[in-house]
Amino acid sequence: MSSKVTAKNLAELFYESAKKYGDKPAFGTRNNLKQFVTINFSELYEVGLALATGLIELGLNAREHVAVLSDNRKEWIIANYGIILSGAADVPRGTDVTDGDIQYIIPHSDAKMVFVENETTLRKIEKNRNDLPNITYVILMDEESILKNTKDNLDKRIQTHSNVQTISNTIKMSDLIAKGKKLRELGDRRVEERVAAIKPEDLFTIIYTSGTTGEPKGVMLTHTNMISQLRNIPISIGPKDRFLSILPVWHSFERVFQMGTIAMGASQYYTNVRNIREDLSIVKPTFMASAPRLWESIYQAMQTKIQTGSFLKKILFKAAYHSALRIQRSLHFFKGNQLDLNGRNFLQSVLLFIFSLFTFIIFLVPYLILDTLVLKKIRQVTGGNLRGTVSGGGALPLHIDEFFNTIRIPVFEGYGLTETSPGLAFRTPKHLVVGSVGPLFPETEIMLKDIETGKVLYPPEKGIKGEVHVRGPQIMKGYYKRPDITTKVLSNDGWFNTGDLGIMTYNDTLKIVGRTKETIVLLNGENIEPVPIENKLCQSPYIDHVMVVGQDQKYLGALILPALDKFKDYGSTYEQLATNRSVQQKMEQEVKNMIRTENGFKSFEKVVEVRLLPKAFEVGDELSAKLSIKRHVVTAKYQSLIDSMYLEKIKVSVD
Repeated sequence: MSSKVTAKNLAELFYESAKKYGDKPAFGTRNNLKQFVTINFSELYEVGLALATGLIELGLNAREHVAVLSDNRKEWIIANYGIILSGAADVPRGTDVTDGDIQYIIPHSDAKMVFVENETTLRKIEKNRNDLPNITYVILMDEESILKNTKDNLDKRIQTHSNVQTISNTIKMSDLIAKGKKLRELGDRRVEERVAAIKPEDLFTIIYTSGTTGEPKGVMLTHTNMISQLRNIPISIGPKDRFLSILPVWHSFERVFQMGTIAMGASQYYTNVRNIREDLSIVKPTFMASAPRLWESIYQAMQTKIQTGSFLKKILFKAAYHSALRIQRSLHFFKGNQLDLNGRNFLQSVLLFIFSLFTFIIFLVPYLILDTLVLKKIRQVTGGNLRGTVSGGGALPLHIDEFFNTIRIPVFEGYGLTETSPGLAFRTPKHLVVGSVGPLFPETEIMLKDIETGKVLYPPEKGIKGEVHVRGPQIMKGYYKRPDITTKVLSNDGWFNTGDLGIMTYNDTLKIVGRTKETIVLLNGENIEPVPIENKLCQSPYIDHVMVVGQDQKYLGALILPALDKFKDYGSTYEQLATNRSVQQKMEQEVKNMIRTENGFKSFEKVVEVRLLPKAFEVGDELSAKLSIKRHVVTAKYQSLIDSMYLEKIKVSVD
């Protein structure tokens, strides 16, 4: 991608793409007839220019901020174009935004206007209007909303800035675009002046973190940050590619792919969790960004289908997968892509080569036959044309990772944070080391430091765990209006402390093994990473969600949400299962069977106590928009349940 991106900022990128790709479909949204309505690159740019002109006419100044509350849809990218072409920065969020988010994020970000997707989101703004004194206009995307209580405002047409009231009015986005188009027909070229004045260090967005560890923080990302990502993403994208967009459209991870498709002339189609399986067959994407939870869901669906099949189909799948696993592991070794955390001497390498070659020869013919008969059909679940998917926003469980790469649905796990725009490392077809997040991006430096002493471990030491510190052109400008917390993670010489724990492998790829903030420290001083334990437990068909606890305690405990469909005989709700002793005993035995030394866990990593949760984790409450567990929220909500794991033991020991 590096040789193709020449724009200095995103506004220039939009212009270059419109000129180069013209009438090629850029973005599409599914309608009620299950058809994707698209907008081409020229239309998108022209509509963006008109919207930007309308925003300027309303009084939006360069470098001001505009909130956008919307999910994946074509109008989102139009709003994005309009805001950036006007020289402003967006403050994006989804329609699942809470009252607390609205009351904090919009005022804190100094947003002057706010785009809302639909009537439901508009009512959230209206409900919190008294807490939004700086908002002058609310701009409605959805044309089909029936806004009885704001009908008078919607019927008003945009007037010149001098005649517009300074209180918050609700306006249709289509009306604003129409006004801007008329002004441009009359010769208005204020947008071009704004674009020419954009500086590389200007913000294009402020993305507020989901708050998994506390109060949301506004991450300031510049045009330079995003352009560096487009310059360095090491995958080949072209006009023939079709992307399916399912991750929250406002997340930094998804936005890189949006901008990447714009830069390379690819087409992107917006979908959602409800329609994903159907849209995979309709769009037949060649690429997509994804979260681990999506692949866990697809994996579970595949496993269920396999287990409910005939005896012959089960045998054929097991044989097909076993032969494919042997072949793929051999190929990984030959390519230097077998995960290596310890290093190998010459003799070990020779022995592994002989073993891999022997394995390859033995299993090649069965693999070729069974791949055609069995695995090829399974690959059709993604549409049949998927060249790859990048999983990000959380750790991909190893068994999921290896499963999809074994059946040749390439999963290129990436790594980064909102604060790093987000890409720091990225697996590629040439460096597909299962169990790692791939080699570092070009222009990116890394240090791994000892958590206790701060001593730099890498470079040069490989295979040793340390806290990940990075430096490069993708690092954020800082947290908006929070210099106090910015200085805690971002040094004067540009090094950013990710808070993640990583290992540099002997394959020269990065492996993430946990977070310093997630690390549980027992009373005996043992440091434990809960994620590998949770990932292992989530492999159980009897467990839907789990969170390991035990900070400052003698042993680990686990909060578990049992799989409702596996315990139908014991209750129809999670609340009923949580109080059922038989279910409790089953969970205790399941945890004991899975977290044991024979499965690679140390004695102090064993889960001693288990408590069942009375309700499912929900996005916006216990889960972030990326489906990451908000540990502080779960801990606070179920503190008494957590305490009971240890208080009861104390009582027993006293008695």
